[in-house]
Amino acid sequence: MEDRTAISRIKQGEIDSLEHLVNRYQAQAVQAAYLILYDRALAEDVAQSAFVKAAEHIHQFDEKRPFAPWFFRIVVNDALKLAKRMKRNVSLDDLDEDASHLASLLADPAPQPEPWLEAKQVREHILEAIQSLPPEQRAVIVMRYFLDLSEADMSAKMERPLSTIKWWLRDARQRLRSLMDTTR
Repeated sequence: MEDRTAISRIKQGEIDSLEHLVNRYQAQAVQAAYLILYDRALAEDVAQSAFVKAAEHIHQFDEKRPFAPWFFRIVVNDALKLAKRMKRNVSLDDLDEDASHLASLLADPAPQPEPWLEAKQVREHILEAIQSLPPEQRAVIVMRYFLDLSEADMSAKMERPLSTIKWWLRDARQRLRSLMDTTR
């Protein structure tokens, strides 16, 4: 079943068709929320809530457009709201194995011991650097580099001026660069 078919069926009241969208987008939704919140349980809650919201507001969705950007906007916005409410920083020691799994996507699938150890250290530095960013900057980094959204799309999705999005991205990149330079 395609997304459009599932969406049409949901709009007609066939809520069972939501299962297709859950199966297709759940892992990415949890990962996107996790990269903002750094809490697996909260990320799963945000993803689950986003699917419920999507089903409740599916009548507002324009079927001529792709579903993923609309849905991930819900995920990122909910994760950002939760991060702002929590206003907390997580130490790298508190990160669970899921963070290592997400970072492993950056590594060669069959590294040798030395490159593997070096790659692991780099991943840990990257995660630590991203974790130190404010929630808004974490969100734009996730949206740009994980969800592959353009700056214009991020501006529309976050309902912020393009200049704000560009500033957040620029500042986040500079902070990440300086944090990575100091750890070398």
